[in-house]
Amino acid sequence: MSSGNESCLFENGSVSFFSCLVHVWEAGLGQLQDYLSFLEYLLWVFTPLAIVFILPFLIVIFLYLSILFLHVYKRKNQLREAYSNNLWDGARKTLAILWDGHGAIWHGYEIHGLEKIPDEGPALVVYYHGAIPIDYYYFLASVIIQKGRTCHSVADHFLFNVPGFKLLLEVFSVIHGPQEECVKALRSGHLLGISPGGVREALFSDETYPLFWGKRKGFAQVAIDSKVPVIPMFTQNLREGFRSLGTLRFYRWAYERFRLPIAPIYGGFPVKFRTYLGDPIPYDPKLNASELAEKVQQAVQALIDKHQKIPGNILRALVERFQRERKED
Repeated sequence: MSSGNESCLFENGSVSFFSCLVHVWEAGLGQLQDYLSFLEYLLWVFTPLAIVFILPFLIVIFLYLSILFLHVYKRKNQLREAYSNNLWDGARKTLAILWDGHGAIWHGYEIHGLEKIPDEGPALVVYYHGAIPIDYYYFLASVIIQKGRTCHSVADHFLFNVPGFKLLLEVFSVIHGPQEECVKALRSGHLLGISPGGVREALFSDETYPLFWGKRKGFAQVAIDSKVPVIPMFTQNLREGFRSLGTLRFYRWAYERFRLPIAPIYGGFPVKFRTYLGDPIPYDPKLNASELAEKVQQAVQALIDKHQKIPGNILRALVERFQRERKED
């Protein structure tokens, strides 16, 4: 009794290559039909489920877009006035309103102590740097909308090498941080935001919120040379919104060795954000840069100790979206 393969290979004692190909083709076609039938079955089963879950999700997105539109529309008079004065003023105001709306919708963003930012004149804002400093973007938006001012900012060099970022950085007065440029901005009467921890703090801090300032005191020297007050800032639950894998040894080594900020960042969770501005630290000619840096670091740490539960917890931060602010805050 001969097998199917033998009948494929031999016909009347000779090899029939064509018959073999036909046999393989028919077998493969049958398997493909079975596979397509199975996919059709899965599609039939799961399509109703997909519709059930996707359509409500699309409605929620539409509702949030509607809220964002209303947020912009509410500010239409401010936008009209801004565009009538200067094109870039109008563009800044538009983006500020969009960011402000995003913060309100996605994070229930609140800012406490904005009255400590002067309506005019210089001040140095020093803040804790999250894995992604999205809270600082919300802060900038609040300053533009509520104070009618643009806060200049210091950013890491690598940001200036990101394709397409040049115009954005120019419009929002972002500099890469030479002390002379910082002093110049402050002496010109502008606000200036600096995070002494920078990229290192962004990548390697964690849910316990340690400050990675080291012995940095350049920001303090800038404040002394400019004779301006320093305003500390911290945002509650910032590490629960976005987190970094920088605590893994390889990413820390790559940054310290080659200055490569390659640690993956994950998150985007809609946790509650509250930004707190501490009392301004006035210019004191008796303090040197090291002493002022230490004083500012203590002020930022005090905000963390007062407003952040350690270690941070993503679930708890999500629940806080539905809770009112504690009275002691």
